Amino acid sequence: MTSQIRNTPSSEQIRRAPKVLLHDHLDGGLRPGTIVELARTTGYSGLPETDPDKLGIWFREAADSGSLERYLETFAHTCAVMQTREALVRVAAECAEDLAEDGVVYAEVRYAPEQHLEGGLSLEEVVEAVNEGFREGERLARENGHRIRVGALLTAMRHAARALEIAELANRYRDLAGGGVVGFDIAGAEAGFPPTRHLDAFEYLKRENNHFTIHAGEAFGLPSIWQALQWCGADRLGHGVRIIDDIKVHEDGSVQLGRLASYVRDKRIPLELCPSSNLQTGAADSYAAHPIGLLRRLHFRATVNTDNRLMSGTSMSREFEQLVEAFGYSLDDMQWFSVNAMKSAFIPFDERLAMINDVLKPGYAELKSAWLFQQTASTSGSGEDEG
Repeated sequence: MTSQIRNTPSSEQIRRAPKVLLHDHLDGGLRPGTIVELARTTGYSGLPETDPDKLGIWFREAADSGSLERYLETFAHTCAVMQTREALVRVAAECAEDLAEDGVVYAEVRYAPEQHLEGGLSLEEVVEAVNEGFREGERLARENGHRIRVGALLTAMRHAARALEIAELANRYRDLAGGGVVGFDIAGAEAGFPPTRHLDAFEYLKRENNHFTIHAGEAFGLPSIWQALQWCGADRLGHGVRIIDDIKVHEDGSVQLGRLASYVRDKRIPLELCPSSNLQTGAADSYAAHPIGLLRRLHFRATVNTDNRLMSGTSMSREFEQLVEAFGYSLDDMQWFSVNAMKSAFIPFDERLAMINDVLKPGYAELKSAWLFQQTASTSGSGEDEG
């Protein structure tokens, strides 16, 4: 009888569950109050609102507007207040704190150093400031009873020409004691800017035995995914949601995978899926219609991510709440997604294994055990009342 009951988690259980995040943008996750304070401190006068609550609403509405121009404008405001060492340290520290408060135990947070040079900082100073902030955030989280490990991904903008320079920067800061840069990424508009424009950067990283993910298959589709994998050699796909275009579901419910989809599944290539963000960009019409449901059922290496927490008004807990509601996911499903993500992280194998065995599995076992005792107590109580 018990085996037939799905351990559907409550909002509180989802928040407490240990979660792993692989795709989160630093400049897409600021606290609205911090933006207002930093704008005042740095003299930036371009904010559309100076009340934190109204500013938070403005960011979400702009991201939901369907206008690419308004969506990109949101990042112009966050980057504008992230041009000093002090600002970068603060934003990175608060990022780590906020994720830890939400139950995230491991996160890889990405940012583009080239977008934070207007105040006179060098690329190296940007990286060092963000790393300092992440370590400070980890420390503050521990003091508040939470634990988190944060690694940085350095992103190059695909429309620019600094990818090799940023790749070399990522390689120099990869082995810092206590945590540093764990990998590389390219981001920006896919259409017109294929990943093959930056082959020199990817070839360099492969020669250096370094890790990288590529934003691909978010808005453009299968050609972007194919190039990212077969030309560039990406370890993971940033989004990759459009792999669904190579999967055909027949009227009788049977499923046929194309060659690229089969390759992605067979090779266990991680998909950094971001449901709320994908709804904003039109990759799906609703959570229930999001490809993650089919990809999970077909056992792709699917992971759940936030992308831009400020613009999407989201968190890892909210992403899972939406998926639980849409697909009836259980704590077992949450554990499956979280273990998938931890397996796919850019830290050494033994450290990934330790996180899975010592943090994720015990954390979910405790939640499931508590849930089971609650169900038993509820059933027993009902029986006594009836008797």
